[in-house]
Amino acid sequence: MSMIRRALLSVTDKSGLAPFAERLAARGIELISTGGTASLLRDNGLAVRDVSEVTGFPEMLDGRVKTIHPRVAAGMLAIRSNPEHMAALDQHEIAPIDMVVVNLYAFEKTASKPGVSFEEIIENIDIGGPTMIRAAAKNYRDVAVVTSPADYAALADELESNEGCLSEATHWRLAQQAFAMTAAYDRAISTTLAGISASGERAAADEALPATLDILSPRKSVLRYGENPHQQAALYGAGDVGVASAKQLHGKELSYNNLVDLDAAWALIEEFADPAVAIIKHTNPCGCAEQSSLAEAYRLALACDPVSAFGSVISVNRSIDRETAEAMSELFVEAIAASAYDADALEVLRRKKNLRLLQVKPASAGLVIKSISGGFLAQTEDRTATSGESWNVVSKRAPSPEEEVALRFGWKVVKHVKSNAILYAKPGQTVGVGAGQMSRVDSARIGAQRAHLPVAESVVASDAFFPFADGVEELAKAGATAVVQPGGSMRDQEVIDAADKLGLAMVMTGVRHFRH
Repeated sequence: MSMIRRALLSVTDKSGLAPFAERLAARGIELISTGGTASLLRDNGLAVRDVSEVTGFPEMLDGRVKTIHPRVAAGMLAIRSNPEHMAALDQHEIAPIDMVVVNLYAFEKTASKPGVSFEEIIENIDIGGPTMIRAAAKNYRDVAVVTSPADYAALADELESNEGCLSEATHWRLAQQAFAMTAAYDRAISTTLAGISASGERAAADEALPATLDILSPRKSVLRYGENPHQQAALYGAGDVGVASAKQLHGKELSYNNLVDLDAAWALIEEFADPAVAIIKHTNPCGCAEQSSLAEAYRLALACDPVSAFGSVISVNRSIDRETAEAMSELFVEAIAASAYDADALEVLRRKKNLRLLQVKPASAGLVIKSISGGFLAQTEDRTATSGESWNVVSKRAPSPEEEVALRFGWKVVKHVKSNAILYAKPGQTVGVGAGQMSRVDSARIGAQRAHLPVAESVVASDAFFPFADGVEELAKAGATAVVQPGGSMRDQEVIDAADKLGLAMVMTGVRHFRH
């Protein structure tokens, strides 16, 4: 272990820097800095040596060139145990730099600003920062490279308890973090620039799929096992949004299957603006409802299939209140995902020792990625509008106002059911679900047979077209009165004629919602 005698500090994120630098200075560590970082340290009463004084060369080109210099690079890269390296430093009167505290221009934040110019994006590509980070990380045995303010307090504590030294394990951990940071930074730049032309024009919406699929995601946790006990599994993710980064407020460790189901539940619940509840089992809805109150939405969602709801996961699009929590606590549930929980609701739900409670921040739409042997498939999320504004009534009878409300609700839910999908619904409530069958007729039959509520006077949503009239005949036999489906079959007219003969209202959307 080598003692830290000299530190170079040059950061964009200045949070926590001054207290950290004060603790370094208190140990007699010389501080070298640049620009705004140096000003901040001086404002806090610290003695700072400018990088330009070290290099003998002023900052230039609007700050583009300040730390890129042999006197900085050599001070970081010299191997202390190599006599030739140290002799070279002596010959050129270069002082070793033992700690580098650097973080980078906020490239991603700048690039994502509405209306940001191409020139501003380019100007926020950090050059000196990654150079110093890589140099220090490469020479990690002799140089501590600090890239995260979250490390400041622990490092200062270690220096104070270890006579100004950091352990080799700490040096190596910091280097690993540093290389991960520069790798992520370079990927952010390449991904952003891949969507911009040489003239600075952003890619059109139909160019949403990148030429290179670059996946980099840190491991957040190792799971007990995968879908089955003989499979290994881990959770990967970055940031603080979505199910992968949900905050767990209570309960035992999440399983692989919990996370898969919670993601399906959260995707469904994001469809609704009014209070809504989705109950999911094996990624399929076994109940969903949208009502004026959350408690009523839960009651109606559960009524659809209370048997399958045993051991399910639940998602809601509101803060869970005590009334809803009391109702939920009567059912064995694996996990609940919500954007928030009222304090008294948490008190109720925490009575169940193993119930996982997650607080989720919504995530913006992105690419949906699946692995296949030898590669990946990527697609944009199925976020097609479901308002019904472009629907086409193809039957002789138009849906009644009540049927139309039910059809619009059912069309939102059915796209979250595995194909072939048939969903029976009433206004704001699922009634029966037929999921994942090889035959659409079987899905229609199973959805009606499995329903725990009367399907008579319900409407039906189908994720894809009816290839034959027999599917529509099955729905009418069950008591359905109206159907929404994409259309597009060679036998559409035959299907429409069957609907007219059976007195069904039929709407075609022109949009399919396969889910595999």
